[in-house]
Amino acid sequence: MVFKRLLGSLGVGGPAVDTVIEPVSAVPGGTLSGQVNLKGGNADFTIDHITLELIARVEAEHEHGESEGAVVFHRIAVGGNFRLAEGEQRSIPFAFPLPWETPITELYGQPLGIVLGVRTELGVAGAKDKGDLDPLTVHPLPAQEAILEALGQLGFGFKSADLEYGHIHGTGQQLPFYQEIELTPPAQYAHAVNEVEVTFLAGPAGLEVVIEADKRGGFFIEGHDALSRHIVAYADVHTRNWNAEVDGWIQEMVEHRASYGHAAHLPHASHGGYTDKGHGHHGHGDHPEHRSGPGMGTAIAAGAAGLAVGVVGGMVAAEAVDEIGDFFEGDDDEDGDDDA
Repeated sequence: MVFKRLLGSLGVGGPAVDTVIEPVSAVPGGTLSGQVNLKGGNADFTIDHITLELIARVEAEHEHGESEGAVVFHRIAVGGNFRLAEGEQRSIPFAFPLPWETPITELYGQPLGIVLGVRTELGVAGAKDKGDLDPLTVHPLPAQEAILEALGQLGFGFKSADLEYGHIHGTGQQLPFYQEIELTPPAQYAHAVNEVEVTFLAGPAGLEVVIEADKRGGFFIEGHDALSRHIVAYADVHTRNWNAEVDGWIQEMVEHRASYGHAAHLPHASHGGYTDKGHGHHGHGDHPEHRSGPGMGTAIAAGAAGLAVGVVGGMVAAEAVDEIGDFFEGDDDEDGDDDA
């Protein structure tokens, strides 16, 4: 993926930057590599710094409803402090690990509707210029794929995916947002559950898997959310019966009779238990009706091959790529992690 931009803060004749991301499948915690190609302008310039930012489109709930915004969740300097001569061409290679909690954007080659980007900031002569975004594609880790595959084998269907601003209480979450993958239940659970949401919080040794079920109510019974948390070690991925294990997770949660509020106070087990999604202005809290994915008019068929994403009209990927520059343009004050 490539973008080219003249250094706008210096006007015509300034250096041009062309950032290229290597076409290798990125995964959470994996290495993102490429090069920043510079071409000197009509004079010599001192390049103070070259900084890459990872940006996500995130939804936030607040007292007035909900909104979307850009969040910088990683920032790293990849070069700088050199003189770029007039007309000189220079390439700056980079390679750095993605944050472990980087959201996944594709499953089995199909987009989920999550918008991530890589933006290059060039500092020249005390001025800063933030170039256009390159879309960033991130594939699931084997553990994430195994769990989603099991859900597909069990008959769950894909509904949508989004990024929610806030923290899930009782977890080791590091980023200021989390990803929700929303699924429709199969027939054997449809009487008890409206939908299931899966959140992966990856780390160096394993995953925290948070599952939320929007449980149906009945006559004189109010529906509520049930949440559970499970720890998955990467070393166990290829030795566990995921269909049986994930089905056990869902059954346990569906059968759990505590209300949403009570679930937050249950103790955590070493490999399972109940947790609480963030409340207040940083989480969706007690608003289970909010389940929207960005432009995601999709359906998913669950069969023997697992989750197969069907995109209505095949438009999601193209729309995400086309809109990414417009969406983030002018967002210079994003909140997020400032790792340099």
